[in-house]
Amino acid sequence: MTLKRDWSDEDFPLPKRPVRLPVILSQDEITTFFESVASLKQRTILMTAYAAGLRVSEVVHLKVTDIDSQRMVIRVNQGKNRKDRYVMLSPRLLEILRLYWHEVHPRDWLFPGEMSGHPITRSAVGLACRIARQRSGIQKPITPHSLRHAFATHLLETGTDVRRIQLLMGHRALSTTARYYRPKVFMCCVESSRR
Repeated sequence: MTLKRDWSDEDFPLPKRPVRLPVILSQDEITTFFESVASLKQRTILMTAYAAGLRVSEVVHLKVTDIDSQRMVIRVNQGKNRKDRYVMLSPRLLEILRLYWHEVHPRDWLFPGEMSGHPITRSAVGLACRIARQRSGIQKPITPHSLRHAFATHLLETGTDVRRIQLLMGHRALSTTARYYRPKVFMCCVESSRR
């Protein structure tokens, strides 16, 4: 009690978290980045995160049986908010996954970790990402989540409907997916001002 008044948390508004736009990697930067990844396993896991728009927690928990080459989808089990969903499996990603499978022969986890019976860790994926960024010479920060942002942005740039992107990303609210429109609108303004 201060000044003879009881204070509650409701008397003070919480500070708002700053809204930051996602880092956008161009198609050329994505190509340069992947060319800088040292091992086949690391390249495959990072390419899977990008090409399917997966969160790092989702990509590390993929099992071999989650890849459905007949229907050209990847099953994401218990993603964020404990939701299952399917994401697209491109022919190019399937080719990369098959090459990886023939080299590594994973049994249960698609990307096994150092400990037997466990998947690769999120921190191991993050480390692979940091090393590849340094080797690539790209100055922008690149994290596994940056690859997810690049996936959504590149789909948007090719004219994919925002609701389809929402489903692929596993976003509950369309407003979350709409964040990818802001950089695109900005770039359209820049391009039109150059004309």
